[in-house]
Amino acid sequence: MSASAINMPTSATSANMGVDLKPTGEVSAKPKFLEKPCCVCKDEKAARDECMLFSTAKDPQVACASMVEKYKSCMAGFGFNLP
Repeated sequence: MSASAINMPTSATSANMGVDLKPTGEVSAKPKFLEKPCCVCKDEKAARDECMLFSTAKDPQVACASMVEKYKSCMAGFGFNLP
């Protein structure tokens, strides 16, 4: 029997090692967050909550608007869009 008639497996090279490891399924359109919303922006959330709960202003929503915006922009930085 000649050596050319036998199908020998090819040796692994850096070019072909990952060929079978690539995913073949569809990629989900929904982003996967690395963090949970409860676990990010804790300082901003605490400052916002403290301002809203203990404000002596007539309208705490107006008085704490800057704190709320800081919290929203922090959350947006992690991919969480708040209304």
